[in-house]
Amino acid sequence: MRPTVRVAAAVLFDAAGRVLVARRPPLKHMAGFWEFPGGKLEAGETGEQALARELREELGIELRRCHPLLQLRHDYGDRVVALEVFIVDEFGGEPAALEGQPLQWLKLEALAQQPLLPADGPIIDALLAYEGTAHGAGHRIAGHSAR
Repeated sequence: MRPTVRVAAAVLFDAAGRVLVARRPPLKHMAGFWEFPGGKLEAGETGEQALARELREELGIELRRCHPLLQLRHDYGDRVVALEVFIVDEFGGEPAALEGQPLQWLKLEALAQQPLLPADGPIIDALLAYEGTAHGAGHRIAGHSAR
């Protein structure tokens, strides 16, 4: 039986409405692909707790407020990833590559052309649908500052 890895991922927007992605480092599963920031849940952690820890460790930012976007499962053949995806409504600090990982801010339309992890495809679809709502348009501008 293949192991299931529980993962929390963040969608962070900048003031221009672009989304932050990070490149997976060499020697990690699916190295070289781009992904939304986040990581594995530790024993006893909720998705939101793991997300706060991972954002602090990887990007040096403090999660202040987020809400769930979707949950999904993806079978990579050697493992199954159970992914909890959150939109970060507010965070403190400026994202920095604390683990040496390349970072880039991309417009939603450019995400589909980026070599993202296979599990991340449904996230793009959910973001495009989210962006199409009145809530999504105001949401991007309102809460994503580094106050």
